[in-house]
Amino acid sequence: MSDVHLGCTRYNLAESPKDFFDAWISVIHKYVLNNDVDFVIICGDFFHKKSVPPETMNYAIDGLALIREAGIPVVAIEGNHDQKPTDMEFSWLRSLSRWGYIKLLEPSVRDKIAVYDPWDEDAKKGGYIDIGRARIFGSEWYGASGNWAIPALVDSIKIHQREDAFHILMLHTDVEGYQTHPIPAINVRTLSELKEVAQYVGLGHTHMHYEIDNWAFNPGSIEITDISQFRETRGIFVVDVDDDNTVHAYHQTDYVYRDFQRLVFDVSRSVGSEDVVESVLELVEREARVAEEGKPSPIIEIALIGIIGFPSHLIDMRRMSVDAKKLTSALEVRIKNKTTATSDVVTSYKAESHDRTLLERKVIGSLVSKDIRFRKRPDLFTDMILAAKNMVLDQEDPEDIAGMISIRMLEAENDSEKE
Repeated sequence: MSDVHLGCTRYNLAESPKDFFDAWISVIHKYVLNNDVDFVIICGDFFHKKSVPPETMNYAIDGLALIREAGIPVVAIEGNHDQKPTDMEFSWLRSLSRWGYIKLLEPSVRDKIAVYDPWDEDAKKGGYIDIGRARIFGSEWYGASGNWAIPALVDSIKIHQREDAFHILMLHTDVEGYQTHPIPAINVRTLSELKEVAQYVGLGHTHMHYEIDNWAFNPGSIEITDISQFRETRGIFVVDVDDDNTVHAYHQTDYVYRDFQRLVFDVSRSVGSEDVVESVLELVEREARVAEEGKPSPIIEIALIGIIGFPSHLIDMRRMSVDAKKLTSALEVRIKNKTTATSDVVTSYKAESHDRTLLERKVIGSLVSKDIRFRKRPDLFTDMILAAKNMVLDQEDPEDIAGMISIRMLEAENDSEKE
């Protein structure tokens, strides 16, 4: 498994941390304790935050104690969320390792090269460990340097190959073509270099399930940390390995988790605020998930988009949310108003008689032209604003949005210098 994210909160709901605990415990009971497994690997982001609250640590130990009592080793690596806080000597995963709940694999770094030492049970540390016929190698969070790190990992692991062993590498990283995060990511060609030294690569970091060549496996997170991931398949792998090292990986999703859903309604054709409310509730009746007995109630987000010819504050958001909650018995219904009002620029219009894209550009261009900072280059800044809006609607990373804005601003400065 990977990306357990114990301690995660969503929408500041009190139920959120318990959701991640419930998924964690459910997976343990259904797939660890009842499957006669030899060991468990957790490929990073066991915790959601570097600083772990006491309740979250209780959740972690409650589950890990069950596995330890069953005599099943848990092998883990650090993800980007697990790394030590800047004011601490080491991470909480290392503490769990010292307490005997997990075996945290950490290759040493000497002269900027990963060096693998065998697991020392007394010291509770090491870079690789043998469990039965398996030899399991750890790695650290490489971030943007992943493509550089892979060849060095191959060279380091090659030294420690064991005859007749099944070699596993645990790696917390995005892979190009499969990531939900923005780049950087390891490209598949570079990742494939690891086939020389590993018969199985366990992946984490990307909160979606995918497999590459029946060799590299990403299970997805066991719960979602953000509603933008609601369409992604999540779960864990139960893996059987034959004597000839043939891998049989079975992706499992039948455990306790909360359903999320995002609905989008375009207000552009609505003739008034009441029409928006009624149309949204009709959408909820048609398409929204409803609570099912014995399962956690869903969380639903409704995004209002488009251009309206009346002030958006006239839309009764509270009534929309309350009525939608009654229709679905959802735990929470959140309304996100991403509409653009045209009342300060265009006095009235009929959406059906205008091209929405041109109208939106006209509205934003008019606002830009009123700002003394931007009026020399209104087209450039209008483009930038529209690009930023689209990136936000696509749930892209804030750092990527800021990066795009910085590049556009630099282009504007260069153009000004040329003039």
